[in-house]
Amino acid sequence: MLRIAVPNKGSLSEPAVEMLREAGYKQRRDSRELVLADPDNDAEFFFLRPRDVAVYVGAGTVDAGITGRDLLLDSGADAVEHLPLGFARSTFRFAAPAGTMTDVADIAGKRVASSYTTLVGLHLADQDVEPAAIVHLDGAVESSVQLGVADVIADVVETGTTLRAAGLEVFGEPILRSEAVLIRRVDAELTNGISVLTRRLQGVLTARQWVLMDYVVPNDLLEDAVGITPGFESPTVSPLHESGWSAVRVMVERSTMNRTMDALYDVGARGVLITSILASRL
Repeated sequence: MLRIAVPNKGSLSEPAVEMLREAGYKQRRDSRELVLADPDNDAEFFFLRPRDVAVYVGAGTVDAGITGRDLLLDSGADAVEHLPLGFARSTFRFAAPAGTMTDVADIAGKRVASSYTTLVGLHLADQDVEPAAIVHLDGAVESSVQLGVADVIADVVETGTTLRAAGLEVFGEPILRSEAVLIRRVDAELTNGISVLTRRLQGVLTARQWVLMDYVVPNDLLEDAVGITPGFESPTVSPLHESGWSAVRVMVERSTMNRTMDALYDVGARGVLITSILASRL
């Protein structure tokens, strides 16, 4: 039976549960459930603290898990990224009082506060920068400079509003661009269960990114229309019973589908129909 660790709370939890549900796995309905068996899919789910997922995977207690790339790298566990999952994206950066620092080299001899001390330490070592200290804080690191605990912080940055309110600004290149990832133990055998899980999650990712588009077009305009919709690989073109017309089915990126529809109508295509790939899978 495949054992899978899932974040039990936080920004990773609900998207992870929804993705697994879309992949056909049974998921908990009560947030108090810590273990959930899914015998139909020969799987068992363990709902753990997001920071603990990589530790359990690295120890071999579970076979795979979903966590953040930042949490995986900060854990130091014997686990590796197996598949990026495309949600919970964030950027991890240094920040300091406005106008005081412009480059990572400026951190030498300074105190750095972060919730990700292992990750920060590895990054600074890679840059040959030696700080005075790396101070571990579990939250609200942006207050640490004002309170005299640190000179610099390293934290997840989204809009930067919180940093600006604390008189801080980001500097240097990003430490890491993170997102949710499926992980496995470093030396783990790629079992059939992990292969099935990977294929299903890849299917969900494809379904979220692409839609099926069907349309009909006169044969003399077919090449122009296909040029607009080259598709994921190649469109399927079928002749209609009415001579001189063809039906086209193609995968189109969801983010461009409306512009693509406009372009097709401009070249003379008709009857454009959009179908969710996820709906067609289910």
